[in-house]
Amino acid sequence: MKHFFLAFTLLLFSCGTTEFGLDKKVTSWDSFIYPVVNFVNNAEHTAGWTIYNRIVPNPEVLINESILGVVKTLYWSIADSIPSIRNINYSFDDIDGISAKGGSVPEIGIFYSSRWVEQSAKNGGDDKVLYETEGVLYHELVHGYQLEPQGIGSYGTSKVFFAYIEGMADAVRAHNGYFPTQNRKAGGHWMDGYQTTGFFLQWLTTKDGDFLKKFNKSALEIVPWSFNGAIQYALGNEYTIDSLWDEYQLFLKQ
Repeated sequence: MKHFFLAFTLLLFSCGTTEFGLDKKVTSWDSFIYPVVNFVNNAEHTAGWTIYNRIVPNPEVLINESILGVVKTLYWSIADSIPSIRNINYSFDDIDGISAKGGSVPEIGIFYSSRWVEQSAKNGGDDKVLYETEGVLYHELVHGYQLEPQGIGSYGTSKVFFAYIEGMADAVRAHNGYFPTQNRKAGGHWMDGYQTTGFFLQWLTTKDGDFLKKFNKSALEIVPWSFNGAIQYALGNEYTIDSLWDEYQLFLKQ
């Protein structure tokens, strides 16, 4: 009988499933459903395409690898509330700018500029192009897969909404190593968005390794959403956005 109870106890602890309430976060990503990627080359006769095609021979593979990196940074498992993107229309275009995401679930579009690829190559060769291409792709894919704050307006009407959206995109990019650390500089404001907000949010993973996941989830849980509310949701009521920003600034000046 002792052996039976010992075996049963070991079985409980080895399961690690939600059935026994032991580990809700252990879920394989093998069954994650990838969107259909429709790649369109609108810059075939440009130098940028020659460079891009040399370093990214299979864009669909790179896009899917980046998707997995993004969702693993934003979510614990496939059981979470991940936006169900079913189609990504990705175009390589001979236009100014860098890249942008459009559309919404279940179908989004992303363009990438051949001219930016050419400029990146001039600044650092193929290694620079690949680094930039992966980083830019991470940023735009976050816009597809991140949760959006509620009760505070929209991207075009709310600075808080804007700072959250662009800050999280750059935070995930930085967290996965696609920004040089020398880009991180003191000054600015946590509401500035992009790298200023992004590096700050990424630094907060030193307080909690799951901070970016919790901060993303706060968009569902905190209504109306606020930076301070999200910080306290993720880290605890003893923290405030202002005190953490001050601490971060001191860290940067060391």
